[in-house]
Formats: sequence, structure tokens, C-alpha cells
Amino acid sequence: MRGRVGGTGPPCREGHPARPSGFPPHAKIRGVSANDLPLSHGAAGAGNTPSTGQQTDKQSRTYDSAFLKACRREPVPHTPVWFMRQAGRSLPEYLKVREGIPMLESCMRPELVTEITLQPVRRHKVDAAIYFSDIVVPLKAIGVDLDIKPGVGPVVADPIRTRADLARLRDLTPEDVHYVTEAIGMLTGELGDTPLIGFAGAPFTLASYLVEGGPSRNHEHTKALMYGDPQLWADLLDRLAEITATFLKVQIEAGASAVQLFDSWVGALAPADYRRSVLPASAKVFDAVAGYGVPRIHFGVGTGELLGLMGEAGADVVGVDWRVPLDEAARRVGPGKALQGNLDPAVLFASRQVVEAKTDEILTAAKDLEGHVFNLGHGVMPSMDPDALSRLVEYVHTRTAV
Repeated sequence: MRGRVGGTGPPCREGHPARPSGFPPHAKIRGVSANDLPLSHGAAGAGNTPSTGQQTDKQSRTYDSAFLKACRREPVPHTPVWFMRQAGRSLPEYLKVREGIPMLESCMRPELVTEITLQPVRRHKVDAAIYFSDIVVPLKAIGVDLDIKPGVGPVVADPIRTRADLARLRDLTPEDVHYVTEAIGMLTGELGDTPLIGFAGAPFTLASYLVEGGPSRNHEHTKALMYGDPQLWADLLDRLAEITATFLKVQIEAGASAVQLFDSWVGALAPADYRRSVLPASAKVFDAVAGYGVPRIHFGVGTGELLGLMGEAGADVVGVDWRVPLDEAARRVGPGKALQGNLDPAVLFASRQVVEAKTDEILTAAKDLEGHVFNLGHGVMPSMDPDALSRLVEYVHTRTAV
């Protein structure tokens, strides 16, 4: 992929080269366009209407990074690397600065968020930073009574299971998450030409937490609502799509160079259920931010049978977990998309030789991809050796250098 370009297209603004075909804003879905939600900073141009390819000065500095080039399916000097959950988790410096601070509170302290986000960039020399936060932050910001309990995850005091419950979910405003804007402003000043990835939870996964009241193995309440009251389900996901789109817009306008939509639990669904009951809401999110011209990444766990549909929802880059080889994933996704992934995180507990051999397998499977961002097939584990991650970054960079 390092010698391939994914086609040509109209010239970009800011004096940058032409965008590859297949990277334009996607068609409107359910009547939602990129200017349907309010902008808080006016960074996207006259009339507060985002325009394809137009960027802030901070985003322009990262345009020629290996990470963004790979997302755009352009030639790169090496395969870029970053890790989901790289900010926090296994780093001793993270454990030190967060000692005694609850997770949600730590997400609302701009100075702390900045430090935690920068730590893996300093230590591992990854090609992109991922904003330190949690997918339930926008729900907390609109008044949902929830907490993140250690060893459990997000727990919702009063689950959303009726139409009256749905009325409790109000719109998110930029002022609700002002600390995000502040933190990203600080981060982009520190990161320089290293891109910052913003992120949010996808509507299905947020709905699952809200309906179940917390993590669930079988998602029985979620599926019962989806099958038993499809109109209420559609309205719930539509509301969550609007909240998520606003949360991503805030991050992009503050300076994020790309965004990733995490759908952690959507692998629990069959393809037909995904297409009918989930894809419209995810597509609404992607369409809402299409006009900013930043890459949109879509990732879910256990989604091998959904990869094509996840790309269809509007992603420019489709994340792949470790269960599907990248060459097969490319066949399922189809042309016009970059792929991200997909080393099994557990491999990093093996010897250095095993890690390198498994990494070689992934790089070989990725050699004909239009674009490839190296990542794990899921997030960094808390007990993972940070040095193993640093060695992996160095190995991929060296192995793929042009």
C-alpha cells in the first residue's frame, strides 16, 4: 500500500494535493447533513457550514502525517501505528497521575487529560494520539445518572426502557463539554504535527449501556427493545446519533484531525439486524461530520460479519479485530476504504520473536491494501508491558520504511 494511491479527485483546499476518490462527504441519510447541528467555534468556514477539505491551522499541520496519509489511502513513508486504549491502561505514569481520581472526573480535567493523552506519544513514539476520555462522557454531560465502577464499567442508575425514559435524554451542547474543547486546544498545541484522534461511542453501544444499565454479556434487554418496540428503538438511536455527532463536532472544531466511532458491542448482532436497526443511526453520525474532511474510522469487536456494512455506514477507515485476516477483511469491506488493525492484543504477552512473527503475518496480509493503519485488534490491556508496545512501534516502522 505504500506505493499506491487510491485514485484522484478534486483539489483540496489549503493548497494540499488532490483527495483520493472515495473520500468525499457521503450522501445524506435520513435527512441529516453536516450543517444540521450547531457549530461552536465557526472553524469550518463562512456561515458555520463545514466545507470538505477545509481545516483549522492546527489540523493543517498534521495533514502530511503518515497516519492521515494512510487514512486517505496515499503513499506513506512507513505504516503508521497507534493503539486503542494507548492513553492510560498499562502505563505506570498514568497510574501515578490518576491515583485517587475517579475515571469520569479525570475526563473532565483538561490538564490531566492533556498529560494522559501525551504519555503514550512520548513513550511509544506512536503516529497519532487518541484523546483520553470515555464513551459515556457525553451521557454524563447531559445529566444521565451514571458512574464508571472499577472492575465493572459504566453503570446507569435508571435504565432507559420506555418512551418516558427517552424524554430524559436532552440534546448535548458544546457548553456541556467545554472541558473537551479546552483540553484539545492544549493538546494540539503540544502535539505539533502529530495528529489527534477524537472519538465517541456509537449509538448502538451507548444504547446498550443505557438499556441494560451496565455491561451485558447477552444484551437481552437491548435486543428485547429492538425487536419488541422498533419505533422506540429507532427513536432512541436517532437521539443518541445526534448527541454523538455533536460530541464529535466539538472535538473536530477544537482541532482533532480524525475521529473514531467505537461500537464495542455491535458484534452481538446479525447482519440483517445491523442493517435494519443500527446502520441508519451510525450513518447519521458519519454524515453529520462528513463536511469537515477529516478521516472517519469505524471499529467494533467481533464484527467480522459486519465489516462491509460498517464501511457502508460512512467510514473512510474500517477497524478490524484480530479474528479476520486483513486481506479477507478487505474483500468483505470492498474498495475505497483503508483498514486499521489487527494484532491480537494477547500476542504481546508472548516472546519478542513471536510478536515479530505475528506482526509480519499482518503486514503481509496488508501489503495490497489501499491504505493500512497498524493497530491492535482491540485495546491495550492493563497488565501489558509498555516496553512491548514501544518495541512493536519501532518494529513496524523499521519493517515498513520505504
